[in-house]
Amino acid sequence: MTTHTTRMLIIGSGPAGLSAAIYGARAGLQPIVVQGLQPGGQLTITTDVENYPGFRDVIQGPWLMQEMQAQAEHVGTRMIWDTITSVDLSGPPFRAVGDSGDVYEGETLVIATGAAAKWLGVPGEQELSGKGVSACATCDGFFYRGKKVVVIGGGNTAVEEALYLTNHSQDVTLIHRRDSLRAEKILQDRLHAHPNIKVLWNKAVDHFVGGDTGLTGVALKDTVTGEMSVEPTDGAFVAIGHAPSTELFKDKLEVDAGGYLIVQPGTPKTAIPGVFACGDVMDHTYRQAVTAAGTGCMAALDAERFVAEREFQALKAG
Repeated sequence: MTTHTTRMLIIGSGPAGLSAAIYGARAGLQPIVVQGLQPGGQLTITTDVENYPGFRDVIQGPWLMQEMQAQAEHVGTRMIWDTITSVDLSGPPFRAVGDSGDVYEGETLVIATGAAAKWLGVPGEQELSGKGVSACATCDGFFYRGKKVVVIGGGNTAVEEALYLTNHSQDVTLIHRRDSLRAEKILQDRLHAHPNIKVLWNKAVDHFVGGDTGLTGVALKDTVTGEMSVEPTDGAFVAIGHAPSTELFKDKLEVDAGGYLIVQPGTPKTAIPGVFACGDVMDHTYRQAVTAAGTGCMAALDAERFVAEREFQALKAG
């Protein structure tokens, strides 16, 4: 068992965690990033990225995360391949224990554990992921310009994604397993008023249809009659919500109704001084790589100020 100590401990290695690392390293905080189960975060399972600033051509998600990691290491970040299994937030120093048995102690703690899209778990979903099946309309909607698309779900996320997709497609279909939506009324009103959106009620996705060339349709089962049908489509967006990775912090930090960590509005500060949350683990609204990176930067700047203030107070105390 090894104990690793740092002025800034970062849990998670997506755009938020690595941006925090870059800023923290440049501020001399010698950050340690514990990478977790999915090093690089959700972008490592995203193929084409066209909306990250600075690249005129389409780039690949895994490549972008490799570059971010290389930049973080170049300025002095230590990357450690481990998965945190427990945390003690009674510090500083804040303490985390890895699956390896190693202990990590940080004068500040940056939580960047992210969130994962919820999937249906039906045949064809993972096989056609990136080939017509997506969980992010804002990320991938542009690639379906002028094509037929479907959105699966009945909550705010699904309705918002259906409305967003009308910017690109004249033929958007919302598929819902019940006969009424759970989304807020104002969103439902906008959806029903839109001429380019139709709704298929009482339909559950049985499987996705397609092959090497990509998605061609969605096989549906009527939840009332049991009748099977196929809805042809070029793109399918699964919009049944996200699950933030906050299990480690249960009963230690406050979460909202969706399970996202609660921070002071407009900041990455949690209720515990010196503990910061950034990226999708605290953002249930935007969930973009660029916004995650932005909050990672904010977390590092706030961590730097926290460390400087503690050092100043220690100096005054003599």
